[in-house]
Amino acid sequence: MSDALKHECGIAVIRLLKPLEFYKEKYGTAFYGVNKMYLMMEKQHNRGQDGAGFASVKLDTTPGERYISRVRSVAQQPIQDIFAQINQRINKELTENPEYDDSVALQKKNIPYIGELLLGHVRYGTFGKNSVESVHPFLRQNNWQHRNLILAGNFNMTNVKELFKNLIDLGQHPKEYTDTITIMEKIGHFLDDSVSKIYKDLKKEGYNKNECSPLIANRLNIAKILKRAAKNWDGGYAMAGLLGHGDSFVLRDPAGIRPAFYYKDDEIVVVASERPVIQTVFNVPFEDVKELEPGHAIITKKSGKTIIKKILQPLERKACSFERIYFSRGSDAEIYQERKMLGRLLMPKVLEAIDNDIKNTVFSYIPNTAETSFYGMIETVEGFLNKKKTDAILNGKRNLSAERVTQILSEMPRIEKIAIKDVKLRTFITEDSSRNDLVAHVYDVTYGVIKPTDNLVIIDDSIVRGTTLKMSIIKMLDRLRPKKIIVVSSAPQIRYPDCYGIDMANLESLIAFKAALELLKETNQYHIVKEVYDKCIDQTELEDKEVKNFVREIYDPFTDEQISGKISELLSNDTVTTEVKIIFQSVDNLHIACPNHLGDWYFTGDYPTVGGNRVVNRAFINFYEGNNKRAY
Repeated sequence: MSDALKHECGIAVIRLLKPLEFYKEKYGTAFYGVNKMYLMMEKQHNRGQDGAGFASVKLDTTPGERYISRVRSVAQQPIQDIFAQINQRINKELTENPEYDDSVALQKKNIPYIGELLLGHVRYGTFGKNSVESVHPFLRQNNWQHRNLILAGNFNMTNVKELFKNLIDLGQHPKEYTDTITIMEKIGHFLDDSVSKIYKDLKKEGYNKNECSPLIANRLNIAKILKRAAKNWDGGYAMAGLLGHGDSFVLRDPAGIRPAFYYKDDEIVVVASERPVIQTVFNVPFEDVKELEPGHAIITKKSGKTIIKKILQPLERKACSFERIYFSRGSDAEIYQERKMLGRLLMPKVLEAIDNDIKNTVFSYIPNTAETSFYGMIETVEGFLNKKKTDAILNGKRNLSAERVTQILSEMPRIEKIAIKDVKLRTFITEDSSRNDLVAHVYDVTYGVIKPTDNLVIIDDSIVRGTTLKMSIIKMLDRLRPKKIIVVSSAPQIRYPDCYGIDMANLESLIAFKAALELLKETNQYHIVKEVYDKCIDQTELEDKEVKNFVREIYDPFTDEQISGKISELLSNDTVTTEVKIIFQSVDNLHIACPNHLGDWYFTGDYPTVGGNRVVNRAFINFYEGNNKRAY
């Protein structure tokens, strides 16, 4: 993607089901879990590079021993930073206490971070300060083991205001107005309530205070706590939690917006945001890694018993398609094929744009995530050429010379690496003209392979704001002086803001929205903008379930092709001499390529939860009123 977008984050949970001595004997180290967590977080660094955090819980410690460890970082390379801190501490303890070397029991007792239960998190900050205090896991502490809650998630809630008010109604005084704190305190409230009730019941049954603690751990119903806590949540989430005594859970939202996968054998239970992470780190086949169903939680008790429990009634499945197009690792077997299919499905439009002139067309891609779609596109070009060659040979019958046959067979797609991402821009100069010149050089191009008679087709995975395309890529491609520049997006036009974790919080920055506004002006229909604003205002007091997405009416007067045409104009200014054409994927083709991930609200405005319509209307109100605020 040429425009920088940020994703909420990625999670990883490991529960070791055997004593630590088992891993020492089989794998040579009692730090097996820590090592695997490092790998899982590194394999998910694509999901977050603004911060990283790690927490561990030791089972069956004696009172007075530290059993929870946590480390977080917002360093430039946060994953490496936290594990450097962990390794430094571990090595220090082993160096100063050589007697620990051969004793797993002493290691567990005295060295932090070693434990049976581990939680990792990588973060892209989409909201709030990018300080270490904003980095997961969050910790809710208590002297009762069962009431210690460690929480991390890949999520965004649309109704934080309502959830915050619910906590106040419960008599709490939350220390921050953020969805993470709000969610943690909501779970914590019902955890406290459950522990108190079980304790009272045990006292009535005649148990003394010391006897109660392990019995509370056995009787805690994590599924019931989650059902009570998550009752009014509206958003996309994969929420992971550890309890101080050893229970753990991961809960997925009922529409399946955010991803979660798990694997279990007799040694380990592991959960992650991405399937290939588990496959690679634990060397297990695709079919053994299961997807956590929407609205369900995977719960592992302190005893090691693991269950999958329905917590919330699943909604219509709207798993995020943007995960497949851009954010998730392309090494996933299904995602790889889906991205290739996205490229294949674009080729009819591309062939039309170049008048089927493959001979005078160079194909390329914008690094790096568009590469797989590019392969799919080229496979289709090769198929087109093979049919053309076959027809030429059959039509020529016996009149073809060997030289002519060779000439026919030698026609191949012209593939070149044209766009090169050259630098990571640091906008340390505030003067606009200077900054624009810096932006223009983020990408460089390969010279000497494009002729003036050539079309240049270059594929990107998506076009969101179009800033880098306009300020850098198209300008640089224009220097090559092709006959025509065709920029292809494997994703449809992004028309609506996201509110479930991807950093697209407003409307006015979206190039498709800008194009629709320009078309309204040109066709004397700009009055629709005021009409939509009035309709949005009229809904501000309605309950979320009654709110409709009226922002669709901004786009309704125009075809997809008209908006694409206007986007092409907006992204090429007076300094660009080459004709520029932008081609977008259709929503229908997106569904064909990603049939199990139909969460397409970015493109259609069809939000998967009731809070989405309120957010998009609020985003439009903010635009109309000139408020540079987030819509949620």
